[in-house]
Amino acid sequence: MINIEQELKNIEVLNPGETEFHQATREVLNSIKILLEEDKKYRDFEIIKRITEPDRQIRFRVCWTDDNGNIQVNRGYRVQFNNILGPYKGGLRFHPSVNMSIIKFLAFEQIFKNALTGLPIGGGKGGSDFDPRNKSDREIMNFCQNFMTELSRYIGPDRDVPAGDIGVGEREIGYLFGQYKKIKNNFESGVITGKNVLYGGSLGRKQATGHGLVYFTENMLNYNNMSIKSKKVCISGSGNVAIYAAEKAQELGAHVITMSDSTGWIYDPDGIDLDIIKNIKEINKSRIFEYQKFKPNSKYFDGKFTWDVPCDIALPCATQNELDLNSINNIIKNKVIALSEGANMPVEPQCINLLLENGVLFGPGKAANAGGVSVSALEMSQNSLGLNWTFDEINTKLKNIMINIFSEISKTCELYNLRNNYLAGANIASFKKVADAMIKQGVV
Repeated sequence: MINIEQELKNIEVLNPGETEFHQATREVLNSIKILLEEDKKYRDFEIIKRITEPDRQIRFRVCWTDDNGNIQVNRGYRVQFNNILGPYKGGLRFHPSVNMSIIKFLAFEQIFKNALTGLPIGGGKGGSDFDPRNKSDREIMNFCQNFMTELSRYIGPDRDVPAGDIGVGEREIGYLFGQYKKIKNNFESGVITGKNVLYGGSLGRKQATGHGLVYFTENMLNYNNMSIKSKKVCISGSGNVAIYAAEKAQELGAHVITMSDSTGWIYDPDGIDLDIIKNIKEINKSRIFEYQKFKPNSKYFDGKFTWDVPCDIALPCATQNELDLNSINNIIKNKVIALSEGANMPVEPQCINLLLENGVLFGPGKAANAGGVSVSALEMSQNSLGLNWTFDEINTKLKNIMINIFSEISKTCELYNLRNNYLAGANIASFKKVADAMIKQGVV
């Protein structure tokens, strides 16, 4: 019998101070107890010890020069966690909060998220504590080039394929790819995803995570004899995930009423005007409080969004652990019917059981926000085949992937009598796929 608590204590001892990683491993291991008790092969092959230890953790120094001629120093990270199903795949995050614990937790989650897509990709993640905000294009280019000079030693189309994440968009991906191409003297378009369509990028990648989130939520609601149409939706965040989740929700007839950024949040009872949001966030690179200038009937509030606006569906799309106990109590009080995670682990773990106990349908991030990495993997396929699929072709493939993800999770819930515990269903389905492949490939 595997002692889960002892395994978790061992992980904490081996990874001191890495609270985000501890949180992620606790969530996964606690929800797969039924699988571990049922099948002793996972114990015999020490899958827990093997799957919670990364293949390698890389940390490196990044020196760059700002516009005033001052030398700056940042830390770069890449965690190549598990490549049992395919090359390591996961985004790069540029944000001052980045540290090894955050990158490791993201890479660990990525193993299972990628497994759920059904595509041949393993789990990895990377980034830096570099903050691209208020930096000039020249400074960002200089940083990206120096970052890639170090990272290029560890990546490749069949080895490790990074992508974008928070702080890393198409501009940063372009600078990174350009430097990689110069270093290698080779046009390996499949080495990084999220590229501009002019040089190997995929149509629909920008929209993929947000659109996929809503496709997943739609399927979850339909399975439970409900519809997204005419529902009031609260969204946190105003980056790509939030914007395109709002876009798809509105296309499907929902009524999006909130969005936020790191300074505050807006409530628009008439429905969020996405053209205004895109102009503020994507074109002017400004703050969300400006929305009120264009929509006087809306309201702006300073500080953290506390989810106290009555709605039917909650889509947190900002960052990890953004929903605390107070936020969850507000969601339950307002009789929200569904919450799907657009961000990675935005709901604090102690709150998830509270949602389930109160009948709130919960779409875990490793499933609900898998649309981004799915289209990244499709970009890898296009690069390998030398093809360019249309936006409609990509969108159809994305929709089918999200349908299949929910179908696999719901079938797992039925098999193990988990009712609507889609977090446990996602963890069991993905863990089983990865663990079985590990056993078949031997002790490596």
